[in-house]
Amino acid sequence: MTKLSVNINKIATLRNARGGNIPNVVEAAKNAEKFGAQGITVHPRPDERHIRYQDVRDLAPVVTTEFNIEGNPFDDFIDLVLKNKPTQVTLVPDDDNVLTSNAGWDTIKHQEYLKEIIAEFKKHNIRTSIFVDPDPEMIKGAQKTGTDRIELYTEEYAVQFAKGNKEKAVKPYAECAKIAQELGLGINAGHDLSLQNIKYFKENVPGLLEVSIGHALIAEALYDGLENVIQQYLKLLK
Repeated sequence: MTKLSVNINKIATLRNARGGNIPNVVEAAKNAEKFGAQGITVHPRPDERHIRYQDVRDLAPVVTTEFNIEGNPFDDFIDLVLKNKPTQVTLVPDDDNVLTSNAGWDTIKHQEYLKEIIAEFKKHNIRTSIFVDPDPEMIKGAQKTGTDRIELYTEEYAVQFAKGNKEKAVKPYAECAKIAQELGLGINAGHDLSLQNIKYFKENVPGLLEVSIGHALIAEALYDGLENVIQQYLKLLK
């Protein structure tokens, strides 16, 4: 079964819009786990516009499943990860001014940089994953960095799936997943996956270990409830 990691950034966005501590991100993480989520994902950014660094510190001793911290490996981020020792760190090359992650790493251009950072995380027994576009050359470059896994950036899949081009949408992801498996890389995926498109992706991308879903899942939960939505995802991921 592919594991479901629930990204709780949007819970923090709602909290920050009003101030105070409602909704509470720690309670949201506990509830997500109670309802069946097999992981919790957070993506703190330098401006702390949703998840704050203190949230990561609060969550680290509480999360009982797999804790995944995503982000661009600036010095403060690296320090945060090393001090809180999540199960997994996912390296994402997002700039300060982007609304949300919008591209994977160029694993050829940044290979030495990534290799150095990944070696430091692995020295502390933290599993590493690199956010990449579905490009065979980027997958091959990722393998040379020493990473444990890749996370396939799935926005283009979601866009094409919504247009009715599901075979075209999934083809590059399936091909890249096969290459990743041949190279000994674990496969994660995330970005714009939803209840509408997750089943087809899961059925056609071999070796899929984990999906990280936040925006769609939290939005769907507004209508159907968090427990119900998480249970729906788990059924679709079997």
